[in-house]
Amino acid sequence: MAIRLGDVVPDFEAQTTEGPIKFHEWLGSSWGVLFSHPKNFTPVCTTELGQVARLKPEFDRRNVKVIGLSVDPLDAHAKWSADIAETQGYAPNFPLIADQDRTVSDLYDMVHPNASDTMTVRSVFIVGPDKKLKLSLTYPASTGRNFDEILRVIDSLQLTAKHSVATPANWTQGEDVIIVPSVSDEAAKEKFPEGWTTLKPYLRVVPQPGVTK
Repeated sequence: MAIRLGDVVPDFEAQTTEGPIKFHEWLGSSWGVLFSHPKNFTPVCTTELGQVARLKPEFDRRNVKVIGLSVDPLDAHAKWSADIAETQGYAPNFPLIADQDRTVSDLYDMVHPNASDTMTVRSVFIVGPDKKLKLSLTYPASTGRNFDEILRVIDSLQLTAKHSVATPANWTQGEDVIIVPSVSDEAAKEKFPEGWTTLKPYLRVVPQPGVTK
């Protein structure tokens, strides 16, 4: 059964390129990104793993652990990592799960029979420190994932977890945000003493909390 937003994500034990893990324990108090790729030695995923390795400092800065998965064995992960380093300029600097028996793939509903009976679809799961699912995305094999967008979503999730705001379309760090409808004007005066701009009663725009303009 598919995991829904707000669900506690399934825990699991797995072998990875950085040793055995228990997923919830490995996450600890961090945010997490679990992403799958259909198969090792595939072109699009090769570029993706190189991109995640390049962006690893950005994930670290946000207290986010990243972990990849495929149904290939550990020795194949090691050989593929060398190809990724050669072609992308960055070797994977995060663990890759070897899910040969598809335990994790089945737990997270990553195998879609209409796409393939054996290979995982290219899924992304963002998990909060509370171990609950905050976002899930599924891409076709032909379309590379935008990990800058994943970072943008994490920025939004972390901001909105702390403040009574939502982020508008195409929002990026430092831009104005929206006061959520559940906060009354009276409550908003306490939360946002500098004021806001009312475009509609339900659309109140306010500078991002913590940002000085």
